[in-house]
Amino acid sequence: MHNQKQTQKQTQKQNLYTNTYTNANININTIMSQPPDKPPKQSPPKPSSSPSSSSPPKPPKPNTHSTKIQHVDICCGLNWGDEAKGKITANLAKTGNYQFVCRWAGGHNAGHTIYVNQIKHKTHLIPCGVFYCIPSIIGPDCVLHPPSFFEEIHELEQNGFHHTKELVKISPKTHIVTNQHIQEDQLYYQSTQGSTAKGIAPCYRDKYARKGIQAKDIPELQPYLWDEQLYGNILCEGAQGFWLDINQGNYPYVTSSTTLPYGACSLGFPIQHIRHIYGASKLYDTRAGIDPEFPESLLDDPELASVAKYGHEYGTTTGRPRKVQWLQVDKLIHAIQTTGTTHVIVSKIDVLEQTNQFKYWHQQQLQESANLTQMKQELETILYYECPLLQSIQFTGEK
Repeated sequence: MHNQKQTQKQTQKQNLYTNTYTNANININTIMSQPPDKPPKQSPPKPSSSPSSSSPPKPPKPNTHSTKIQHVDICCGLNWGDEAKGKITANLAKTGNYQFVCRWAGGHNAGHTIYVNQIKHKTHLIPCGVFYCIPSIIGPDCVLHPPSFFEEIHELEQNGFHHTKELVKISPKTHIVTNQHIQEDQLYYQSTQGSTAKGIAPCYRDKYARKGIQAKDIPELQPYLWDEQLYGNILCEGAQGFWLDINQGNYPYVTSSTTLPYGACSLGFPIQHIRHIYGASKLYDTRAGIDPEFPESLLDDPELASVAKYGHEYGTTTGRPRKVQWLQVDKLIHAIQTTGTTHVIVSKIDVLEQTNQFKYWHQQQLQESANLTQMKQELETILYYECPLLQSIQFTGEK
């Protein structure tokens, strides 16, 4: 009787999936002629948001060495998302020092921009390891919309990134975003909370109500299921940013999962393995969507408008214009302290240089520096003093 009920439950989940995705017939099985060659091994560069210059190599050989996890490095956002996490993670991944690149939370509501051979690529759910032929894991606390996932796979293969079935793996425990979730998001959350309307919040709600669908229940995803094994060095890439975290952000104008580094442990490793935490920030703040802390009046400020213009401030996933604010240093300090960030990478310093405006908020006072060099020195002094775990601060340009 128990087995019969279990079989009926499995059939019901599969039927629900079939009814939900009747139009998701994307052929991703065509492998292009020749896989690209593996690039020569490089010395690890400093993490930055620089574009990659290496080509994707052949698939990795099965692990024949240690089956133990050595170190875990994590890249997380310190602001409201859009802080160049994808570029930083890609720059770390291309060193060849990692056996896995993993996402630990969120869904296709996130967006990363990666440069490979000076060509821009956008991903929304698949980790950037796929660009460097590193196994790329979508973790158990992520949520996945199968049609969007297959579209992303198809686009990767069309752009010459092969062996996706070998490289891209999904936790069998990852929850499924259905079309009903997306419709509910569009009808309610998008207008009231400024969501991306990707069905993320309704999916997480069903997960925690214990009535969701998992990846292991979806036949079409079977070739991509992960065996839940990790070894060697692991790189984890975050989605969104600290101030969009479900617990830390300006609730309810937040995302539906944790964006903090501790969430990466849901992939299956203890916190003692974490070595470095790379925190990504811009030299000014931006926010897409609805948030009373970023009022509409910011759009009318001519100085901030010029920053938005030179910074090309539009969301990778939604294309929505981002509201711009001067860097709120006290919030940055809190984010660094709470995440345990060891290395801060501050991007888009060239944007303020183009506008010749060097302002930031600190202790509720708007500060103005004479030039970029002075602003960097002032920020370094403040951050090193306030954040004892911080080991380095690096400033980088837009690309």
